[in-house]
Amino acid sequence: MTADGGRTRVRAILRWIPPGFLLLTLPPAWVLHFSGGLGAVIGWYALISVGQLLGPVILVVLFVHLVRKRYFSRPMQATAALTLVALWPALWGFGVLARPFPYDLDTQEPAATVRLPSNELLLVAWGGDTLETNYHAFTPDQRWAYDFLVEPAGHGSTNLEDYGCYGTPVVAPASGRVHHATDGAPDHLPGTPSADLANPTGNTVVLELETGTFLVLAHLAPGSVLVEEGDFVNEGNPLGACGNSGNTSEPHIHIHHQRQDPKEYPINFAEGLPLYFRGHDGPAMPRGGVEIDGDEVTFTGDRVQHLRAPPDAGPPVPGEASRRGR
Repeated sequence: MTADGGRTRVRAILRWIPPGFLLLTLPPAWVLHFSGGLGAVIGWYALISVGQLLGPVILVVLFVHLVRKRYFSRPMQATAALTLVALWPALWGFGVLARPFPYDLDTQEPAATVRLPSNELLLVAWGGDTLETNYHAFTPDQRWAYDFLVEPAGHGSTNLEDYGCYGTPVVAPASGRVHHATDGAPDHLPGTPSADLANPTGNTVVLELETGTFLVLAHLAPGSVLVEEGDFVNEGNPLGACGNSGNTSEPHIHIHHQRQDPKEYPINFAEGLPLYFRGHDGPAMPRGGVEIDGDEVTFTGDRVQHLRAPPDAGPPVPGEASRRGR
């Protein structure tokens, strides 16, 4: 074989590397995507990442080559076809053709049924099983998360005290051990998204339920958290107050239920679990919804309120860390 023939053969092999890489990446990611558990989370992000990171670059390179050479080889055709397949999940990450994370409400276990995290009349900004009523449904760990407001809300004021939810007491939705508690993160200026990606949950209390799963309550006001890691709280015990810390646009109470330990798994990377509410004047899974017309925000979600008097359970019981004077 001549040197020119060898180089031609090498170039022919190299042309099949891009479609070969996509073939080795996309099918396993799709399999993981529908496998359930953490595998589904890994597959979900792999599909989105491959499409977003490589898809646009590959298509630009192919287009430039086609314009310059006016030739589209079979390897290039295969690469283009696979790249177009990869771009579909890439669009999900940009909010285009987005779909809920594929956990099934009827089969994802264990579900938690708890009381509302406040005694106030709550407006459900986001909640439920669909993207139309709950934008969280796109994210694995927050598949059935809720954002609760207290009116007035949604008016865009930059003054925290103008929001009905700000300072509202947040109570334990269920009895359990305080698995994690943080305080000291500042409230952000409301009215626009804070984009606090370094500390998205802000001041947070995480309760470990008897099922070994975790309730995450986020965006509490700085200096308001009343519990420490290791404390035992009874349902209805005060945990803190609603604030505007973390990645948020206005004061609200965020709550979601997940399988994995939030101290070991980063935000957005865990299995979300169904979360229902009892003891209030509304559906077990309240639905949210927001309509935006220019600067006007209309909340179309349910309004719910806890009906039973808070249990006289006394204050939280200090855990070992508290008794040692941590």
